[in-house]
Amino acid sequence: MLQRFFEKYTGFLRSWKPVYVVNNLLNRDKLRHNKSLYRQYGLQKSLYSPLGSSDFPEHHPDIPWLDQPNPLPRLEAHPEFQALPADFQHCARQFVADGFCVLKNYFPEHLTSALNDDMDARLRTGKAGFNYTGRKIFNLHESSPLANEQFLRQPELLHFLSFLLGKNVIPFQTLGFIQGSEQRAHSDSIHMTTEPQGYLIATWIALEDTSPDNGPLFYFPGSHRLPYVMSGDYPSGNTAWTIGEESNRRFEDRIEQLIQEHQLQPQPFLAKRGDVLVWHANLLHGGSPIRKEGSTRRSLVCHYFAEGVICYHEMSQRPALIPPATGNR
Repeated sequence: MLQRFFEKYTGFLRSWKPVYVVNNLLNRDKLRHNKSLYRQYGLQKSLYSPLGSSDFPEHHPDIPWLDQPNPLPRLEAHPEFQALPADFQHCARQFVADGFCVLKNYFPEHLTSALNDDMDARLRTGKAGFNYTGRKIFNLHESSPLANEQFLRQPELLHFLSFLLGKNVIPFQTLGFIQGSEQRAHSDSIHMTTEPQGYLIATWIALEDTSPDNGPLFYFPGSHRLPYVMSGDYPSGNTAWTIGEESNRRFEDRIEQLIQEHQLQPQPFLAKRGDVLVWHANLLHGGSPIRKEGSTRRSLVCHYFAEGVICYHEMSQRPALIPPATGNR
């Protein structure tokens, strides 16, 4: 499918919207669930057309319950919160305050070691590969039952993430890393977006210890409360037919401006193997420079949409392709 082609392709077709329309038609079974959702949210357009935030001039007010005003008392009073283990309760409180939280030593060493071995074997045999960035192993879970069943779909984590969003989550995407991304600060919501806003959540799983030398993840506590930055909020270069070729760089430039304007301070995540970082859809984060040449920073990122909302990709202006077995019904 074209989707696989674009994982490695970097040429001009990547910015041409009609190509994505063709890909949407080829994956129509992964878009059928949008028919009722478009009707529910008053969106009148083809399921296969480009889709972006400009299609929602007024965002629906049904945002996640923990993004609504005065969330902490509601969280503390919730019976499900009161039944959570103490470490999950602490994590939920921190998620509200900072836009992220950490479950320490969550995955045992034998599982993280097994996933590292599995990832290496799949790269060696060509069953998995890096995308066009040269850093990200895109959707490792599609070829790795271990990544899919023990990490992306770990039942206790799925339950907790669903609680934080107030809706059941849909496991959507994984990104495997051998080295740090060194990616500039960004919000995931420019890449994986929802209407109403905020119904994306992610985990970052440390598959080895991180240090200041191997390019640790960094984030800006509290930045999730900033307004979402969408394509209309910076000079994306989008037209009716094309996606701006420098849209991502210009988006990251705009994020850098916001960081300076609000005097935000980055905090590194010096994780231990097995730690899980849970973060909000709009948390600003990125990858620090790798100081020690050749050092690794093995990790697995898992992204989850919520059920019952419209899911799309703002930067590439296309609806998200969600398999029927896990899509909204």
